[in-house]
Amino acid sequence: MKNDDQNKYQNQGGMGKRGVTRPMAEMTMKKDQHDDDKKEKGGGMKMDSGQRSEMLNMHHSNTLWIYWSLVMLGFWMVASPLTFDYAKNVVEPSGGRDVWLSMSGRIAAMKWSDIISGILLIFFGWRALTPNRPYSIWICCFIGIWISMAPLIFWSPTAVGYLNGTMVGVLVIALSVLIPGMPNMIMYMKMGGDVPDGWSYNPSSWPQRAIMIALAFVGWIASRYLGAFQLGYIDYAWDPFFGNSTMKVLNSDMSHSWPISDAALGTLAYTLEFLMGWMGGTSRWRTMPWMVTFFGILVIPLGFVSIFLVVSQPLTVGAWCTICLLTAIIMLPMIPLQIDEVIAMGQHIVQRKRKGDSLWKVFWKGGKPITTENDNRSPELFSFPQKPGKVFKASIWGMSSPWTFTLSTILGLWLMFSPSIFGVGIETKAADLNHLGGALIVVVAVVCMAEVLRVGRYLNILIGLLVAVLPWFIQGGSFALTLSSTLTGVLVATLSIPLGVIKERYGLWDKYVK
Repeated sequence: MKNDDQNKYQNQGGMGKRGVTRPMAEMTMKKDQHDDDKKEKGGGMKMDSGQRSEMLNMHHSNTLWIYWSLVMLGFWMVASPLTFDYAKNVVEPSGGRDVWLSMSGRIAAMKWSDIISGILLIFFGWRALTPNRPYSIWICCFIGIWISMAPLIFWSPTAVGYLNGTMVGVLVIALSVLIPGMPNMIMYMKMGGDVPDGWSYNPSSWPQRAIMIALAFVGWIASRYLGAFQLGYIDYAWDPFFGNSTMKVLNSDMSHSWPISDAALGTLAYTLEFLMGWMGGTSRWRTMPWMVTFFGILVIPLGFVSIFLVVSQPLTVGAWCTICLLTAIIMLPMIPLQIDEVIAMGQHIVQRKRKGDSLWKVFWKGGKPITTENDNRSPELFSFPQKPGKVFKASIWGMSSPWTFTLSTILGLWLMFSPSIFGVGIETKAADLNHLGGALIVVVAVVCMAEVLRVGRYLNILIGLLVAVLPWFIQGGSFALTLSSTLTGVLVATLSIPLGVIKERYGLWDKYVK
């Protein structure tokens, strides 16, 4: 049995492959993984701790180059302040923003942050060269997160310091926990199916995650551009529709109230979302509940906060920012696309808890499978160039757009832009009502396209009625705008009553889809 397991590890990946982010190789393992599931459930052929340790050592040997790379990146970070000279070609943040450090303090903080981070990375990367040292690997990961954050916190006075920190930080995170997989996961990984009990699809499949990764990457590019302006690396922020309004928004009092660049902070959030999209295998809703939870926090509550800040711009600043709107448009569909994986994870924890398992252990180390059903429905990701439509459809399983929701979204957009169409000033209360009400209608309609959140559509009944009634009691609007708001609000409220089509099954959550 031991030799067979080793051969399987070397040829197809075996247990050592679990958690390694190589989607194509993982696809080819499906059948062998299913056979392993049967063996473990059947007893007698289940691997003991000695065999798992042997596989851990073998996996570590095959990925040793990664830990050497961490050591070399440590030396790179130590040398960076000496090579690039963070005191040359320095810039001030845009809009005369006051920051918490003086220029000399910012230069010194960036230098010492890079040097200390590099030394720590060398030390813990060296320790990680020895197998079975998961804490050293995790520390390397957190060093990578800090390296990514330091240019934001210290307002890096040079663009090269920001570029160096953010790019090296991404490499360190990827090399520590993404490419080799979760540290020591081989020692406690529970083999089993990757389709949640009672579900019609796998919310952690690669097509489901690929669309999230792609959206996060586009959001990262957009936020990085805005952050570069706020940090002072570029003098002008281009806007195709609203002229200098983007710079007005980025230098507004609301933006300056943040202790760090809010746009650059968004870049960090998109960076983590991009990386976490790659993390884990296709059963991560069961094997890595903690990671799905943190990913869900980044996408869902923080996504709502980001969207709210963007849609509140005409209310608080009196201006629109096109690229800011783009980031909100990117973030909005990520919420309904991610929520199903969070619910599948929650369902699994509930089921394991009912069977007497420790909630703490299941959350951090995963739980035994409730079912051995594997995902035979999702298309292979490498077929995207030949069958892009098929892969795209698989990426949005769990999210449907009934015509009522689509029309509500269009009506919400109409409300947002109707004050300008009717010639009503952007700073009037009537315009504020339409901007805020329309944005809320769009958010609710799009989020409730997630079938698991369909019950939330009733919020648009309330919002629609408020939009219909309130214009008659506030000043600043024309009769045409008031009438338009009333008719639009009533129509949105009416459209929000039907459930709409439900295409998928969600196990224990089915009773809440109504």
